[in-house]
Amino acid sequence: MPSLGTISPSGEWKESDKCFQSIGHVGLEIAYGTSLFEGVGKVITNRFRQDPRKKIDWENEPVLDSRHLQIFVAVQSVGSFTGAGKRLRLSQSSVTRAIQALESELGCRLLERSGRKVVLTAAGERLLVRARSILNEMGQARAEVSDEEGWGGKRLRIAASTTACQYILPAVFREFKESFPECMISVESADTPKGIELLEEKRVDLVLGVCPFREVDLVFHPLYQDRLVFVASSHHPLAHRATLAPEELSGLRYLLYNKSSVTFRIIQAYFERHRVRLRSFIELGNMEAIKEMVKVGLGIGVLPDWLVRQEFVKGTLIQLPFPGEVLERQWGILHRRNRSLSLAEETFLGLCRSVGQGLVQG
Repeated sequence: MPSLGTISPSGEWKESDKCFQSIGHVGLEIAYGTSLFEGVGKVITNRFRQDPRKKIDWENEPVLDSRHLQIFVAVQSVGSFTGAGKRLRLSQSSVTRAIQALESELGCRLLERSGRKVVLTAAGERLLVRARSILNEMGQARAEVSDEEGWGGKRLRIAASTTACQYILPAVFREFKESFPECMISVESADTPKGIELLEEKRVDLVLGVCPFREVDLVFHPLYQDRLVFVASSHHPLAHRATLAPEELSGLRYLLYNKSSVTFRIIQAYFERHRVRLRSFIELGNMEAIKEMVKVGLGIGVLPDWLVRQEFVKGTLIQLPFPGEVLERQWGILHRRNRSLSLAEETFLGLCRSVGQGLVQG
């Protein structure tokens, strides 16, 4: 076994060139004698290094300064303290102090001078691999968090129905872009059920839609309510009726929004409560198209009252006196649980509430 050092007659310890002996998976590190570098007094250390296969308690283990690791990697890369200082815009003394602090923390020498160059010790070579990996992971973490959140977020991925895309989002985005001009926006045209699928698949972050019927493991932020009404052309045979009996409703042709939508479910539930059979209906994916077809007498439509407000004033459409309760829809924003909204998303939510309430109230 190599000698670790000798003691002089005066009692002074003289360090040997080799002061570390590996013993299996556990290394006994012993440093005696002179200082490891300038500014650090004599060190006497006796500690066992962890078995690399053993789990480390990071909550109680001292952590390394990432800035010191960055400086260490820079010194190795350029081969000098002066060059590292220029690259990182630090003084040479700041670089020296950082390396000294890192060596002190680890209890071993990491760098040695070889002429005008600085070279790694064996311990330094091992640390270099870890340091590069740590700094790379930190850089990726910063980039990913910045992309997802940042100050307000750098992207906004939304699913919204065609109605919301046509009547809500233009006014919302006009205001939104003034506060977040760099935010990238993508919009998927989808009714609430499809939007929930996209949300669960993490293809969108928010869904602007009608509150779903089924229970979902999502967060729902209510925004505003609107009301559905039964409308017909002013030339329809029922246009001037004061009342309608439930049994009269089964034989009519209806123009209804998407069968897969929450809106269709609301209408379907109304007919089931009143025992009305839907014998004839045309399914469309656009509220504006339904309105235009109702105008030319193709059937009775079920539309939000704010959408036909002007037609009521002009007399081109009339509201039919269907019996029973008022049909209401609750609009809102859905997102996955266990995540907080970014500043951009919070702003978007607030703008949707403001624009939607203004649209409904007229």
